[in-house]
Amino acid sequence: MVQNHKGIELTKVDQNEARDTYKISYIIHFLLGSGNLLPWNALITAIDYFGYLYPTKHVEKVFSVAYMTSSLLILVLMLSWSKWNQTMSLRLRLNIGFSMFVLCLMVTPIVDWINWDQNGTKVKSNATYCVVVVSVVICGLADGLIGGSLIGSAGKLPKQYMQAIFAGTASSGVLISILRIITKVSLPHTPQGLKTSAHFYFIISTTILIVCIICCNLLYKLPIMQQHYTHLVQDLLPCSSHKLRDVARAIKRPAFGIFAIYTVTLSIFPGFLAENLESSLLKDWYPIILITIYNVSDFVGKSFTALYVVKSSSKATWGCVARVLFYPLFTACLHGPKWLKCEVSIAFLTTMLGLTNGYLTSVIMILVPKSVPSSEAEIAAIVLAVSLGLGLVAGSVLGWFWII
Repeated sequence: MVQNHKGIELTKVDQNEARDTYKISYIIHFLLGSGNLLPWNALITAIDYFGYLYPTKHVEKVFSVAYMTSSLLILVLMLSWSKWNQTMSLRLRLNIGFSMFVLCLMVTPIVDWINWDQNGTKVKSNATYCVVVVSVVICGLADGLIGGSLIGSAGKLPKQYMQAIFAGTASSGVLISILRIITKVSLPHTPQGLKTSAHFYFIISTTILIVCIICCNLLYKLPIMQQHYTHLVQDLLPCSSHKLRDVARAIKRPAFGIFAIYTVTLSIFPGFLAENLESSLLKDWYPIILITIYNVSDFVGKSFTALYVVKSSSKATWGCVARVLFYPLFTACLHGPKWLKCEVSIAFLTTMLGLTNGYLTSVIMILVPKSVPSSEAEIAAIVLAVSLGLGLVAGSVLGWFWII
């Protein structure tokens, strides 16, 4: 027998009455995960557009550092502020975060419409670039708020919801890549055609985010989620610094594995793939195709955990560390013999980069929160999210060394 938040006793039979018959709650978690990374994928996939607007800037690398650093800032705040989950409900945090996404993602087309004459003065170009970078920073803040909230709550839910969130994050990259290819193909290869396709692309992405706002409010009306959240409220305790240290110490190895995954990935993707590689055959399509290959591979890796999950988090952690081998392999493709510099070699390595990133991330995020007591599962999930954020920042900074 257990009691709900109103003190009413429930039997085990009563607890099982609510069922996710049509997998609606799974689908919504998938969509929310997709929406969480949609702005990031939208920004990095529109590289040809931003390259046209700001040809003298290292846009991908600047965006990576700005976005990941601000996201990490929020994650650290959530982890260090013991009463954050009592001050703001999960529903409120998701609504605020997705609303920030919607507003910021519209900045780029609006600024471009206002300053449509790209032959203007250099001061105007620099001013619009700064506005866009600020919007990227705000997007990063929203990403930290949504990502930390989703991952933290999913840490206490059945494991399929964590898998749904991370498969969703990967699907956003696939969706955005397909959408970018369609808009690029359907309009003429002129400056005006490029701007029109990118504007349409950002507007569609914003529409999807509005759907996510609707979904995160619908989630609370589902009986299965009302049941889960009732149980979460029972376990909702302030996170003391002592408890935080204990949890972090207990999961330090898989947390380092998550850090290693994203340090390696972000130091190669998207900056190296977008700026350091050239193809006389594919031309400006080359970075778009490589980013699409990575996104599809990442999605396949994260989706595969719905079928099979490695039982040992330590094995997954060693797999994360082994990914440092991508550094000499990609370096060989950049500076090695001609046969290694071909598009096929790069495409294969990009595929493996995405597959290992997706699968290993999903495995650790599923296993580790379940390896600690249920009252500590949310803390463990957020510690992993902070480790992920640290890896993203470290990888974004290391990405600049490819220029050197």
